[in-house]
Amino acid sequence: MSSVIADTRFSVLDRSRTREGHDGSEALRDTVRLAQEVERLGYHRFWVSEHHGVPGVAGSAPTVLAAAVAAATRTIRVGTGGVMLPNHRPLVVAEQFGVLESLFPGRIDMGLGRSVGFTDGVRRALGRDKGDADDFAGQLAELLGWFGGTSPTGVHARPAEGLSVPPFVLAMGEGALIAAHSGLPMVIGDFRNRERMLRGIERYRREFRPSAWAPEPYVVVSGTVAVAATAEDARRILIPEAWSMAHARTHGTFPPLPDAQRVESMTMSARERAFYEEGLVGHLAGTEEQVADELEDLLKETGAREVLVTTSTYDRAALVDSYRRLARVAGLGAA
Repeated sequence: MSSVIADTRFSVLDRSRTREGHDGSEALRDTVRLAQEVERLGYHRFWVSEHHGVPGVAGSAPTVLAAAVAAATRTIRVGTGGVMLPNHRPLVVAEQFGVLESLFPGRIDMGLGRSVGFTDGVRRALGRDKGDADDFAGQLAELLGWFGGTSPTGVHARPAEGLSVPPFVLAMGEGALIAAHSGLPMVIGDFRNRERMLRGIERYRREFRPSAWAPEPYVVVSGTVAVAATAEDARRILIPEAWSMAHARTHGTFPPLPDAQRVESMTMSARERAFYEEGLVGHLAGTEEQVADELEDLLKETGAREVLVTTSTYDRAALVDSYRRLARVAGLGAA
């Protein structure tokens, strides 16, 4: 194992993807079970996501799900990747993370994003519009102020005030600059657009201002990693998500994950096939040896301190096996 991989933290973000023939409650329980498994394997943190009105994603309330994950685990850090701050009042977010940190001290992370609902209907249901993301920097400053007790309202966030919950900014577009100017760690993806990722990282490091939260830049790179006994088996792990993304781009809805074998027998339009094939490339996928080489290149290019793996697939046994193999590549404790 290379020294650059040995010096890197490895973590997991699970989006609680629903699967054909399995309901949302099973997807959420799968997330909790996966957290227990990756904790045993020695991963550093386990995060959950926020999506609204998406048929293929059960994870709509990340702080609630994070509480369930933290209660079912003992040592792994637990957090959100992320809470979409424009959807919520900063006081309420501070209170939620204050409760989590009080219940599970020293284990909670606060990953924060600037996205609002994916569709006009979802945004209307949330009482938000696209413009609400424009004040993300202000919302972020207000949120952090609740932990420091600096709100000009005279109100105090209980039990958040005085607690230290590490914040991370999910950097898409302007997020890298906001993370830098706020002096916060940055999570950036994905592996398929390496040039854009590198531009964001360079901008973040150039503009970074030290803060009480982070004295120096801290980069987490995020994307799909699939590891299997053969390159073809690793490719099959990618198939369900690639098809779901292609379906979303051609039909406007993001569906539950299908079985890879069913996808391989489908008849697709030329446009859908093009999106599907595009969705299969650019990830870190292959045997343990192949992924180790790709990981080393990625880490040398980006200088990242941590890799946040976001793999989703229909076959849960293949997914767990992929994380087990990646843990061996990374030299994690129980692998």
